[in-house]
Amino acid sequence: MTREITPTDARVRQEQTPSHEMIERLRQDNDRYAAAHDGRRRRAFVLTFGCQQNEADSERIAGMCVECGYALTDNAADADLIMVNTCAIREHAEKKALSVVGQYKHLKAKHPELIIGVCGCMVAQEHRRDELKRSYPYVDFVFGTTVLHRFPSLLYEKLSSGRRRFCADSEDHVVPEGMPVHRESGYRAWVSIMYGCNNFCSYCIVPYVRGRERSRRREEIVAEVRALVADGYRDITLLGQNVNSYAKGCGWDYDFADLLEELDAIEGDYTLRFMTSHPKDASSKLIDVMARGTHIAHHFHLPMQSGSDDVLRRMNRHYDTARYLSIVDELRAKIPDITLTSDIIVGFPGESEEDFEATLTMLRRVRFDMLYSFIYSARRGTPAAVMEAQIPPAVQSARFERLLALQNEIAGQINEGSVGSTVRVLCDGVSKNNEKLYSGRTDGNKIVFFEGTPEDTGRFLLVTVERSEPFALYGSKK
Repeated sequence: MTREITPTDARVRQEQTPSHEMIERLRQDNDRYAAAHDGRRRRAFVLTFGCQQNEADSERIAGMCVECGYALTDNAADADLIMVNTCAIREHAEKKALSVVGQYKHLKAKHPELIIGVCGCMVAQEHRRDELKRSYPYVDFVFGTTVLHRFPSLLYEKLSSGRRRFCADSEDHVVPEGMPVHRESGYRAWVSIMYGCNNFCSYCIVPYVRGRERSRRREEIVAEVRALVADGYRDITLLGQNVNSYAKGCGWDYDFADLLEELDAIEGDYTLRFMTSHPKDASSKLIDVMARGTHIAHHFHLPMQSGSDDVLRRMNRHYDTARYLSIVDELRAKIPDITLTSDIIVGFPGESEEDFEATLTMLRRVRFDMLYSFIYSARRGTPAAVMEAQIPPAVQSARFERLLALQNEIAGQINEGSVGSTVRVLCDGVSKNNEKLYSGRTDGNKIVFFEGTPEDTGRFLLVTVERSEPFALYGSKK
């Protein structure tokens, strides 16, 4: 099933949001609360599931909480307000979010004034909103991705009236500006340049839960990135479901390549990244901008999804393997040190053994540096969910293991070629998996482990690679 989208399908408004009146009322209420409780402010806890766009949304939720007078906490048990930002990309992600929300029931029993809100992609689906309303009576309000800016108003309404609210997404889509941001990092930043998706891949729920494409004005984006660079941010990632279609249908004489080039001209010591790109819209103009850029990372995430033209057609991807390979070849010709990463779905409905072997053949041909692979998960409401010839889980899992084995072999060979080289790394601090080592990422987004010091965090370092594994490099600071 293919759905044609025209620019008029989404009635887009550029707005300064959220309501400053609601924020001020909440701040005054929290000031009164703090005065009555020896200066202790109400605390907010924000939990995020899902992609980088969800992380960016959560940073705005946290920013609005701070503006409303809340202190932030990383412990749900200490919170007066819990916000759960959910994902809908796979069934497992939804079940995990629901399980966590279920665990908060005992917190509400201990602290009846606790407010629990659930937002994000999962609750943009009507059946999930209904489930939360019916089976989770301690959840106070729910809202989807297109009305994020209404969070302060929904929170104030709950505090003032006590009523539960289950807010459906708006068809009159807003491009929100002016939302405060509380960034998790002081050196890495997400910058959303557009929202929604018009592609309607047959397996994907995103267009249904994030709405149609809406692009931010370039002036707003440039101002945000310029401010981040001035504040010392070293790694800035531009976000969109398909950044390559930025400004499409807006009537602007301007596209994503133009935006990237303008941002690259900002002076400073930083790296500029973007994700995700759709192969059908990846242009030579964009590749040329990357090749001559000063700050643009030589990393391209280009989801392939399958190496079978028949499967790509049924996925409604609008490109074939020949087109995909032409982009790969152009990238490598113009940017020889490019790092290529991709997404692969294993076990799509009707995928034959021949189709899967075609995917393995593409892996051998392209030789991705990294691969994000997933077993197909049927999403309610998508065309693929009702396709015939759904693949048995055992077959899916067996193919998934074969794919991983091949990719690990390829990645191991590629990373071995880095041994002896010196790479520039942005340090992220102590490794989460080995407290004796520090970790960071290269321009190509590869993880590097090395011995470091606390002062290294957030700084660019030169590291000589001494050994490698399929998923990481290991070395010493110069």
